[in-house]
Amino acid sequence: MTNQVYDIAIVGAGLAGLTCAKRLQDLGFGVVILEKSRGVGGRVATRRLQDTWADHGLPYLSIQGNLTEQLVQNLCQQNICHPWLDEIYQLSPSGEIQSYSTNSAYVSATGINAIAKFLATDLEIWRSCRVFKLTLTPSQTWQLNLETDTNSPHVVEAKIVVLAIPAPQALMLLEASTLKNLPPSFLHDLASVEFDPCLAVMAGYDTQNPFDLAQWQGLRIAQNPDVSWVCLESSKQTNSELPIVIFHSTASFAQTYLDISNLEIAGQHLLDSASQLLFPELNSPLWFQVHRWRYALPLSSLSVPCLVTTEPLPIVCCGDWCGGNLVESALHSGFTAADKVIRNLLL
Repeated sequence: MTNQVYDIAIVGAGLAGLTCAKRLQDLGFGVVILEKSRGVGGRVATRRLQDTWADHGLPYLSIQGNLTEQLVQNLCQQNICHPWLDEIYQLSPSGEIQSYSTNSAYVSATGINAIAKFLATDLEIWRSCRVFKLTLTPSQTWQLNLETDTNSPHVVEAKIVVLAIPAPQALMLLEASTLKNLPPSFLHDLASVEFDPCLAVMAGYDTQNPFDLAQWQGLRIAQNPDVSWVCLESSKQTNSELPIVIFHSTASFAQTYLDISNLEIAGQHLLDSASQLLFPELNSPLWFQVHRWRYALPLSSLSVPCLVTTEPLPIVCCGDWCGGNLVESALHSGFTAADKVIRNLLL
């Protein structure tokens, strides 16, 4: 157990949590981030595999507003990101390849997770720490109980808690904590947010395969029951020896297979569907892996940039599910959450 009382404990090291933590730490507050995974970034994720890597969550970064524009500029100046595509294409239901977006897409030479690592610089982050309960202490602070496979303490104490995780997870944590005096409207707002799931398949192919994805590299699939996105992942890299292709499922496809024990069955089904749409060879990779995103994209989001309650003590909830479902939304939510925290600490 630790005797240190942090000003703020942030649950979740996604873009919103990292943005919130960075702003608060820069202002001199004591901040700790508690992240259940071994890495940071949430869906800004890169998997290392087969002597290479693949971005199996957010496929690229684009300018969606002032905050993403500033982030892209900083990342490019630091040589962390570079332009990838000037145009994203879409496969229409009739089989035509059409322009989808002319916004430039930015990627990193070491994987999109480099964005999260950049934002996490100099922050205190406890990884592999799952918060399973919040309790009030007699000194009117929050106690966060942790499950951890590290040497970190199993309890953290803080004046304010920021839940920078998907709304359903925040709601489950609060309900498990059986806290009194939480406003019903606060819980209702959390319960109103729904997410679509997604399955991501990462597949590697032989160099002799005849299909050529270079004409589009990133392709949205319109109105298909199974596939929503196909990307020549290896086109982001300068030294990739073998073609790596990423496939994202639709929400309905992912829902069908969400709790299946053998994800390879779902992965092969998705490859079969993609091969019927594009190239027959896509269903026969040298290898493939599947990742399950239970909370991939907010289906319904709140109209406010963050959610706040001061009863029984301050809790702030933030994420891309506040004010939209974009990277811009996540950044704005994190900044706004920090402002709300500052107001509560300085009152």
